[in-house]
Amino acid sequence: VKQIMEEAVTRKFVHEDSSHIISFCAAVEACVLYGLKRRAAGFLRSNKIAALFMKVGKSFPLAEELCKKVQDLEQLIENARNQVQSIPENMRKMPKLPNLSPQAIKHLWIRTALFDKVLDKIVHYLVENSSKYYEKEALLMDPVDGPILASLLVGPCALEYTKMKTADHFWTDPSADELVQRHRIHSSHCRQDSPTKRPALCIQKRHSSGSMDDRPSLSARDYVESLHQNSRATLLYGKNNVLVQPRDDMEAIPGYLSLHQTADIMALKWTPNQLMNGSVGDLDYEKR
Repeated sequence: VKQIMEEAVTRKFVHEDSSHIISFCAAVEACVLYGLKRRAAGFLRSNKIAALFMKVGKSFPLAEELCKKVQDLEQLIENARNQVQSIPENMRKMPKLPNLSPQAIKHLWIRTALFDKVLDKIVHYLVENSSKYYEKEALLMDPVDGPILASLLVGPCALEYTKMKTADHFWTDPSADELVQRHRIHSSHCRQDSPTKRPALCIQKRHSSGSMDDRPSLSARDYVESLHQNSRATLLYGKNNVLVQPRDDMEAIPGYLSLHQTADIMALKWTPNQLMNGSVGDLDYEKR
């Protein structure tokens, strides 16, 4: 949930095929199915989440609407597969499925509920009626964990998701082959230079008087956004409320400490909480 919300803030949108969405759907499905009663899941049903949602749909209108939509999608997918099997092998072409990856089809019910902004409401309904669907050891039967899970889903269900491919989409979700290739290139480069060489650690002290170089000014909002994961730097570590005392005669100031890595260097940043909250306004980049 935290990764999805951070992606939405950093990039202003979340792609439907983001790896965070795939992991999120798998995690939610595991939580919802944990401790499920056999009769609630259906004795002979292989898709237990579908059986559960259809059973909930009998008494919850939102779940009923979701079931109709997902069943229509499943029918389109099945028709496309049957169409391929009826064509001779030498003339087969990939059918036009509803733009769904194999991972999306695997968690189709949870994914569709998320994009239709009803997943949180359905899980909340399951929590309120947990004794009807779950065993005693189930997560949703827990008086604390159940409501917490339902409340955690409110944020992701409020976001907008897109199918459009942008430049940011490719660096956020590289393929496995690309990751292996990057590792090989990086490893060969390190072996040529030095086996123990590490990226340089760049620690810069910023004072209220003067500037260290002629880098362009950034607005406070742009600077705060640069502290999150982005296409230019990887966020390695972040911690809130780290106290820093600028001078001996001043009180310690709480702020956000973060460690970032680019292609060339590692940078350690500390930003006062006042600036993180956006109450300072547009300040010069080097005066923070």
